[in-house]
Amino acid sequence: MTAARIRLGMVGGGQGAFIGEVHRIAARLDNHYELVAGALSSDASRAAASAEELGIAVNRSYANYAEMAKKEAAKKDGIEVVSIVTPNHLHFPIAKAFLEAGIHVICDKPLTSSIEDAEALVSLVEESQLLFAVTYNYSGYPMVRQAREMIKNGDLGAIRIVQLEYAQDWLATNIEAGGQKQAAWRVDPNQAGSGGSIGDIGTHAYHLAEFVTGLEAKSILADLDSFGEGRSLDDNAHILLHYSNGAKGMLWASQIASGKENGLRVRIFGEKGSLEWAQENPNYLHYSPLGAAAQILSRGGAAAGDGANALTRIPAGHPEGYLEGFANLYKEIAAEIIARRRNETITSTSLIPSVHDGLRGMRFVDKAVSSNRAGSVWQSLD
Repeated sequence: MTAARIRLGMVGGGQGAFIGEVHRIAARLDNHYELVAGALSSDASRAAASAEELGIAVNRSYANYAEMAKKEAAKKDGIEVVSIVTPNHLHFPIAKAFLEAGIHVICDKPLTSSIEDAEALVSLVEESQLLFAVTYNYSGYPMVRQAREMIKNGDLGAIRIVQLEYAQDWLATNIEAGGQKQAAWRVDPNQAGSGGSIGDIGTHAYHLAEFVTGLEAKSILADLDSFGEGRSLDDNAHILLHYSNGAKGMLWASQIASGKENGLRVRIFGEKGSLEWAQENPNYLHYSPLGAAAQILSRGGAAAGDGANALTRIPAGHPEGYLEGFANLYKEIAAEIIARRRNETITSTSLIPSVHDGLRGMRFVDKAVSSNRAGSVWQSLD
């Protein structure tokens, strides 16, 4: 893509934040964006200090997102897209402000903190016709794209079983009581919404399964637990899923699984074979065709297909992972924005996670909570 860099703004992600810097690195990796404006913190002094560290001009650093949306929309060189990297409860009002200002949106997951806000946001996006991307970053990994391509090509035959696991241990102790910033808002229903681990990491696993298989979950049964003392949101979840083609799924999401760091794993079983991919070893995809020798396909290797190779940056054997997965989404978003600048249409089907994917994630959270409260009974996701 030969074009002027996209003018990027950011809300949230100031000093002490984690995910904001991940987004900034991802945006820089392919040199398609320039961060020119921000409302980086709800604390005005921290916002200003954060902007100075990042080289944002003083007159493009804002005390709040509403002011930023209004003033950037009025500028001839105003931002073209905003990245929202705040706690969940702020996603909706921030996204609404920028959509109404005519600015494209990149939003961290989950989409919102409530199903009502998610549905309202879908309407706003459809009315505006602006680009809205949700950063389900694991869909940007090359070997995830390889798995999707193989399933679409029929290598596994009809899908029968989907097994999902996302296990962490960082909330195994009550670190929020000590003021740990990232933990404190994630266990607070006023900021996180009704889902704890299911919103924070369960939505990733849920989206990954639908992205890879092309199937939609139709019903859900959930057993949610809060093992941490005083927590009102789940920190462990066991969930059963029924998919559109009759396949059955199981999803375990936990943030109190001692000894686990970031154990996202997906296993797909079809009538002709199976695939397994693990985020902590992301450059390899295990393929086991029925009645034949198992294979390990590598990123950049001889067996990788077009979908994986399109997102491969360096030769096989050199590790790629988390940051590159985010960057691949930012790269695809950039292609869409540049095409829109030129009034061109991207003819290929976009794989960028959309506001509709975000809504499906929120329905997953909403129905999991409803199922659990009703005594772990089946709930329809339609």
